[in-house]
Amino acid sequence: MRLFSVRYLALATSAAVCALALALSGAYWLVLLSGALTALGLADLLQTRRALRRNYPILAHFRFLFESIRPEIRQYFLEDDTEATPFSRNQRSIVYQRAKVETDKRPFGTQLDVYQAGYEWINHSIAPAAVADHNFRVDIGTHPDCPRAQPYSASVFNISAMSFGALSANAILALNGGARVGGFMHDTGEGSISAYHRRNSGDLVWEIGSGYFGCRNPDGSFSEAHFIANACTAQVKMIELKLSQGAKPGHGGVLPGPKVTIEIATTRGVMAGVDCVSPARHAEFSTPLEMLAFIERLRNLSGGKPTGFKLAIGHPWEFFGIVKAMLATGIVPDFIVVDGGEGGTGAAPVEFTDHVGTPLQEALLLVHNTLVGAGLRDKIKIGASGKIITAFDIARTLALGADWCNSARGFMFALGCIQSQNCHTDRCPTGVATQDRLRQRALVVPDKTARVAHFHQNTLKALAELIAAAGLSHPSQLKPHHLVRRISPNQVKLASALLPYLEPGELLDPGQLAQLPPVFGLYWPIAQAESFHPLT
Repeated sequence: MRLFSVRYLALATSAAVCALALALSGAYWLVLLSGALTALGLADLLQTRRALRRNYPILAHFRFLFESIRPEIRQYFLEDDTEATPFSRNQRSIVYQRAKVETDKRPFGTQLDVYQAGYEWINHSIAPAAVADHNFRVDIGTHPDCPRAQPYSASVFNISAMSFGALSANAILALNGGARVGGFMHDTGEGSISAYHRRNSGDLVWEIGSGYFGCRNPDGSFSEAHFIANACTAQVKMIELKLSQGAKPGHGGVLPGPKVTIEIATTRGVMAGVDCVSPARHAEFSTPLEMLAFIERLRNLSGGKPTGFKLAIGHPWEFFGIVKAMLATGIVPDFIVVDGGEGGTGAAPVEFTDHVGTPLQEALLLVHNTLVGAGLRDKIKIGASGKIITAFDIARTLALGADWCNSARGFMFALGCIQSQNCHTDRCPTGVATQDRLRQRALVVPDKTARVAHFHQNTLKALAELIAAAGLSHPSQLKPHHLVRRISPNQVKLASALLPYLEPGELLDPGQLAQLPPVFGLYWPIAQAESFHPLT
């Protein structure tokens, strides 16, 4: 049995240097340093909680150090430019460049493997169009069958839902200021409308979550009076009922009491210092029929502002039940925002982040096709969110069936986010996702306001160039046949041929169901307006 191993060499060396330093006069600094290391090594050897420290005294701490900075080492020195985990260096760079009004051009050809399955492109035209303006808009609440008292003309690219509390006060100020300068909308997230949302008067979409923050009674139930007070302000342009979100669909949340500051409590209408609960489900409705009645109630209470809902797709029959309730009641939301399972700015359980929620492509197709098949698509606008960064991301999503796109993390990058993935620790290095006053001072609001506006403007300019090359004059003209996808090294297909698309009214003809994609043939018949549960 060996009494000494090389793994103890660091401890032995420290002890020897300490003994030698003690024998020398005047080497006090060396005594302190070597003595501290020797004490650390002995503590490692004697403790019982960590095997590595017992077997590798002193040396184990180097492992812990490198492990703690592994994300930074990987991001700054080892990361591939095109590896999206969750966003690639190239994706982040194009946001930084457009936000700072720096060149976003790249020399020497694409870095992507154009023969890899999944590679996509848009076919260009020999006769490109002339696009005079990049300020592309979509009108919401203007359909002649259901016109709203206060319709809204939205940009095709907007800020997705991020709450005050998840983001810092300075981040909210800069985002809303950028929305005002650029003429696009800013989703409040379910944390309600804070003083920082109001200061710059940028257009708001007020998201109402299951906690009814900003419109709740002390017991957590919905308050009409508080809702009217917020919803009827001129700054609020649309009302969005949140059913679920891509990061953690079907999962509630708790903001621990110590994090519920007076500011957050005032914004949300809860008690400061007390756990703030976002239930997993709404208390105001329990069936599709009741949900639509609640949407109509919100619309009327807001003075006729466009009102809709946001969801991540789960069980198909639940969404089908909502559509059947629309057909039964004649109540239609003005818009639906589809949140892909790949979305999410805040922290969520790993299992939910990785394995719960339908990805955006399939979710968007289901919502678009169902509305087309039910004869409702022209009455309802569709927004989409989930890893949308570039003009191609927008074009691709619109071609698949959306009317506009939202981005959360894209605008976080515009604020200076470096993807350190410390959003849930309150130690965000750039002041974006923290309530630490000292840390968020690093985010200078006027500078980042300009960057948010520049990112939006330059992305839409790139979108204008993209659709012009395809021979189009507006993004609304993008269709599935404009998008091409490689499915093998020697085969490509148009999205219109690769993905299923329904014809208007097909779901209303029982004789057609057997001919439709299985998701409709199986689940449309068992969906019901009276319950989110399927018929058995």
